Amino acid sequence: MRKYIILPVVAALAATTLGSCNIYSKFKMPTDTALTEEYVKARDAEADSAAFGNLRWQEVFTDPVLVDLIYQALDNNKDLANAKLNVDIAHAQLLGAKLSYLPSVALAPNGAGASYDHSPMTWTYQIPMAVSWEIDIFGKTLNRKRQAGASYQMSREYEQAARSQIIAAVANTYYAIATMQRTLSLQRATSEMWAETVQTMKDLKTAGAATEAAVVQSQAQYMSILASITDTEVQLHELNNTMSLLLAVEPREWVTGEQPVLEVPSLAREAIPMRELASRPDVRAAEYSLAAAYYTTAGARAAFYPSLSISSNGGFTNLLGSAIVNPGKWFIQLAGQLSAPLFSRGQNIANLKAAKARQEQAMNTFENTLLSASGEVSNAMTTYAKATQKSEYLKEQVEKLEQSVDITQTLLKLGGYNTTYLEVLTAQQNLLGAQMGALSCDLTRSRALINLYQSLGGGR
Repeated sequence: MRKYIILPVVAALAATTLGSCNIYSKFKMPTDTALTEEYVKARDAEADSAAFGNLRWQEVFTDPVLVDLIYQALDNNKDLANAKLNVDIAHAQLLGAKLSYLPSVALAPNGAGASYDHSPMTWTYQIPMAVSWEIDIFGKTLNRKRQAGASYQMSREYEQAARSQIIAAVANTYYAIATMQRTLSLQRATSEMWAETVQTMKDLKTAGAATEAAVVQSQAQYMSILASITDTEVQLHELNNTMSLLLAVEPREWVTGEQPVLEVPSLAREAIPMRELASRPDVRAAEYSLAAAYYTTAGARAAFYPSLSISSNGGFTNLLGSAIVNPGKWFIQLAGQLSAPLFSRGQNIANLKAAKARQEQAMNTFENTLLSASGEVSNAMTTYAKATQKSEYLKEQVEKLEQSVDITQTLLKLGGYNTTYLEVLTAQQNLLGAQMGALSCDLTRSRALINLYQSLGGGR
């Protein structure tokens, strides 16, 4: 009777001891810091479907030309294809970890013949089947399965991160191409105007109304504009090649739509709540990486405990001991094996220390990823707000400089107001600079919106 009381007590004590070592426990994000505590609360809160990062990319990018390009990139991009294959690899590993719970079965039929001193050939045969099964008492297989599950989820988040990155890259390149095309058109129109200006200066010099210095200065400015056109053409060519690479096609020129600037609903807030950062794929991938490291550490602890295996051999044979029986007979063997680590304990201790260190690294990586995400979002929001403000100033500047060019040209034609053609040239030069600045600011604003959308994990 006493042994029936002792055995349950021992089993309960063993379960309690092993549980305290976190061998069977599921991963839980530590909340011992203010950052992780806030993250856990935000992660478990209900997601805001109206948040900017949770919008479908088709709701953010409405230009039909851009939409078509994004669809092509999602279908053809090689980086995204590799990310999807990584998910397939992780899923196969997870399936293998789940199947490791099942016993292994092997069938190895064999036969042989023997003849001694010209005696008749004696044939022997066996059709054995071996079955072995490791009972997962101490959670070794369990932790391998959980670690594979965390790795699978991590690969899925990396796929989403790659998807978000591809969408943002296509959109950024698209609006950069649109800006370069507008810039090139502006430069070419300005160069035509300056070619007329050079001829006008020559005519004025012939009439004695302008000096040689004015002619030379107008020619120099004209050459400067032509030189800038070549730079813009190179940049546009490189952007076209970038778009071709994103879509995995041969290099070609890409045509943009009629909407050269990205417009989305206004973001009337100064900060992004943690729950939106918690939905970022890289943040979630870092959490799954931490979970995988946790299960690796649990597996390293489980390596200190013995393994229990049950094996069985059975089949059909005509060879029983030293006797050959025809017809054959059925046979079966059962065995159990308990193996405990003895001399490998030093290696197990080293493996556990290494696993703990990697788990701490994973925790540091997670916290750094979360902080970096917050910084990226903050930078994108500030850039967008300031670019929007700057755009209004530049629009007004361009309007004023257009008026300045008209006024100086009118005064020069009327004469008697001490207005020289040099003032007209200066006004035109200032206008071109302001127009170029406005185009650059519009691109910065579009990029800030795209980067903000990507920083919030958008692109699902």
